[in-house]
Amino acid sequence: MNRKLLSAPFVFWSALFILVPLGMVFYYGLTDKTGAFTLSNIAAIATPEHSKALWEAMKLSIASTVICLLLAYPLAMILCNMSTSKESFIVLIFILPMWMNFLLRTLAWQTLLEKTGVINSILNVLHLPSLSIINTPGAIILGMVYNFLPFMVLPIYNVLVKIDPNVINAARDLGANSLQTFVKITLPLSIPGVISGITMVFVPALTTFVISKILGGSKILLIGNVIEQEFTQTGNWHLGSGLSIVLMLFILFNMVISAVTDRDMETGR
Repeated sequence: MNRKLLSAPFVFWSALFILVPLGMVFYYGLTDKTGAFTLSNIAAIATPEHSKALWEAMKLSIASTVICLLLAYPLAMILCNMSTSKESFIVLIFILPMWMNFLLRTLAWQTLLEKTGVINSILNVLHLPSLSIINTPGAIILGMVYNFLPFMVLPIYNVLVKIDPNVINAARDLGANSLQTFVKITLPLSIPGVISGITMVFVPALTTFVISKILGGSKILLIGNVIEQEFTQTGNWHLGSGLSIVLMLFILFNMVISAVTDRDMETGR
């Protein structure tokens, strides 16, 4: 009974800020302005403009996830091989930017990348060609990678640091070289961390609208931008909720695939 009473604030918080908003999204998404049941809001994802925004969001989120993985895995391995003091310091450096507001970090990149920004000012002083990366898909990917890279590094690092060094030493004693040890031992044991990192990066990258709005200059519409406009500009909560349900289905599908893959790796299948 005491445990149940202690969980009461969490249950109340979850119901008020998770279940109630989700219920509202499903209500608006599955009804029209008269309150009648309809699937037209969900089917609207098939329209050319909405499907294009969804496909663009998929491409950029996959690209940023792959880049984060390619950057995070070697870095996590380097951290594992460092001394304890240096390792803690580097991990702190990666966590430190997460203490700053997400919007401020993105605005800082806008200041760096814009045509009259810091980077181009330095290039002009050095008589080098200016960069025209702002308001392009490359700028959006750069913003995603910068903001979400720690979410890829930390899960992989937490898995790698728990690998028993004796397992690695045993592989070396049996004649395996560095590449064979990595492919046969390190990589398979780190798959759970890789899957967690992919999920933690892909989900926010797919749903983001702030990064594309600031670094894309509202010229590149992702599905998150379309949903945000339906709620804040056109006031069509029904259509916005319907598109949100579709996006939730994509996220749930990704999470199911990740969970199944993780379970298969743990069972050795």
